[in-house]
Amino acid sequence: MTSRPTRILQTSLLAALLAQTGVAAAQSVDPAVLASLEPKFSAVQPKMVAWRRDIHEHPELSTQETRTARLVAEHLKKLGLEVRTGVGGTGVVGLLKGGQPGKVVALRADMDALPVAEQSGLPFASKARQLNMGAESPVMHACGHDGHTAMLMGVAEVLAGMRDQIKGSVKFIFQPAEEGRSRKDDIGKPVGAKAMVDAGALDNPRPDAAFAVHIIPNLPSGMIGYRSGPLFASGDVIRITVSGKQTHGGFPWNGVDPIVASAQVITALQTVVARQLNITKEPAVVSIGQINGGNRDNIIPATVEMAGTLRTFDEGMRADARKRIVQAAESAAAANGATAKVSFDPFGYAVTVNDAALTQSMIPVLAKVTNGNAKEASKFMASEDFSEFANAVPGMYVVLGAPPEGKTPVTAAPNHSPFFDFDEKTMPVGARALAAMALDFLAR
Repeated sequence: MTSRPTRILQTSLLAALLAQTGVAAAQSVDPAVLASLEPKFSAVQPKMVAWRRDIHEHPELSTQETRTARLVAEHLKKLGLEVRTGVGGTGVVGLLKGGQPGKVVALRADMDALPVAEQSGLPFASKARQLNMGAESPVMHACGHDGHTAMLMGVAEVLAGMRDQIKGSVKFIFQPAEEGRSRKDDIGKPVGAKAMVDAGALDNPRPDAAFAVHIIPNLPSGMIGYRSGPLFASGDVIRITVSGKQTHGGFPWNGVDPIVASAQVITALQTVVARQLNITKEPAVVSIGQINGGNRDNIIPATVEMAGTLRTFDEGMRADARKRIVQAAESAAAANGATAKVSFDPFGYAVTVNDAALTQSMIPVLAKVTNGNAKEASKFMASEDFSEFANAVPGMYVVLGAPPEGKTPVTAAPNHSPFFDFDEKTMPVGARALAAMALDFLAR
């Protein structure tokens, strides 16, 4: 991965280049080329819908995306791209060389699904089941990754048909495991974007910039949302084991109750955000989403295990919050005569930060390909490992508003809901945005 000083230098050089060339640099792609994208993506829309529905009906958990990866690789090979498979696990990388020499741009889509039982009622709803951390679980595309993959497959097809007009190369990165791990064998190992970067996904050739899009049903339909600087929060998995002393439930004084201690630990963790972090600077969230302890009503157990998440938008605040979480958990447990052991996943996601100069340069082209429906977005407390790519090369992540037909941004089921769905008619908008940003960047 590129060092931070090198990334700062890259950003400074990009900013200097834009300052020298003026606003025209952000509009350097031929307007006729941009105009041609709408009919091209309208033509490929039926294919994108078919791919999306096929992937949706056959979802695969993180690091298990073999069928999806095979579908992607076969498509890219048919388009005449140079294709690498098995990159960082089940990742696929396709390289499209344009008709003229130039820079390199990367476009990324994530392929994995979630351990969620689908309740959408769609005719192509998932009935799939896979092993999730050793236990069989229903599987669903509840975060739009089926749409992301289908859109990027569409972009690859359209740009492959325009290769003679392209100055430079486009690298298509189809990434596994954005949602984390689903196999016990992967615990303690990098997966997803980091695994792909470590495996050389950004090498030979190295991109000069990277772009991606995420579907959000709770935004206005067809809107492309952008933001300079932090867009998606960092994501740290917190694991806490509270240890006490097992005893009879009728005689709690003969032991140490880790369940009561755990309740106080959870309460104490909320004070980290509410009372200890300066959330006027940046927002933060600490949530416990899993707690397990005991196996009988009249036995106080010896241990309780819990897991949760920390989300921040500033790396300094992130480091401070981690220290405070450890202190809060240990102190709350100790006050009850118990102990708490706190650990963080070593491969937590960094804040996803959009390069300021790159973002500014892309606003005009996004406005054009969305007919003015490109707006500045608020920050999202969700986390994204696109940050691994954006920390290595200048990156820009945008969001696509896509409430299902008959729903509004308020009434649409959110990402990760068992009722999640999105409007397939918005896919050409997201695909056009990716293609336009790539073409515009390469044309300068």
